[in-house]
Amino acid sequence: MLFDGIKPKAINENDFQANYFAKDDIRNKTAVVLIGGGQWGDYWAQQFANKEMVGLSIPYFGQESLPKLPEEIELEYFEKAINWLKEQPQVNANKILVMGASRNAELALTFASIFPELVSGVIAYAPSSVSWSNTVLPYNSDETKSSWKYKGRDIPYIPMDKITGNNTDKIEMINYWKAGLAKTDFIEQASIKVENINGPILLFSGNDDKVWPSSLMANMIEERLKTHGFNHSFQNIKYDNAGHSISNNPDDNLTYDTATIEINSKIYQYELGGNSDGNLHAKQDAKIKLMGFLEEI
Repeated sequence: MLFDGIKPKAINENDFQANYFAKDDIRNKTAVVLIGGGQWGDYWAQQFANKEMVGLSIPYFGQESLPKLPEEIELEYFEKAINWLKEQPQVNANKILVMGASRNAELALTFASIFPELVSGVIAYAPSSVSWSNTVLPYNSDETKSSWKYKGRDIPYIPMDKITGNNTDKIEMINYWKAGLAKTDFIEQASIKVENINGPILLFSGNDDKVWPSSLMANMIEERLKTHGFNHSFQNIKYDNAGHSISNNPDDNLTYDTATIEINSKIYQYELGGNSDGNLHAKQDAKIKLMGFLEEI
């Protein structure tokens, strides 16, 4: 089958790595930065490029010349990427948005709150309302560290013990995160300052997310924006019978109800939430709403 999409341009300069998707003949268009890159980022960047926009799919760990682990990630890395993006003739420098899912949504919201002069909006699937420590991932360092840094300083976070295994082959995720949100002494300092974001915010979550309480945290974001008089558009879209994986490719008609995680050399299965019909509807409806949102930017 012939490839009929837009081939990416691999960028490995200016101290960042990314795949750049854009038609050569467009000018001054909206650009979306896909935080995390990989197949997910490349899929969405391709979708945006097909719609006369620009996509930049940017990994930030786990590849050559990048940090091995998602911890103490310097936000300057993304700052360099967006400054490069602003200089591209296909891009409107005043219409650059960031997009992420799950922990990458946390990162996208955090970055946009610290760089309002660079970012004109955020799309966050299964978002977080707070920054978390590195120890929320079992393969990270055992020592508690920040996940994100800027100007050499830690972005304040909720400190977490590492997820531990058990005697079964299954593990439950949701209560781990709810226990983190119960650490009220850390909530205010760790809350992402979403009110500083200089543009519209679009949140998607599944009400049956069994990985982390994304709908609850989306509501926390909404309350914070209301409290601080946020003056840009905001949408908090939640889907019944949908779980954590609603940002995945909605064109393949596949839904994922479970995933696996390795803890201390043992593989566990965990639920993502939702059911097949609910997850498929959420993925497809969210894509329609996302494209409509971008057309109005």
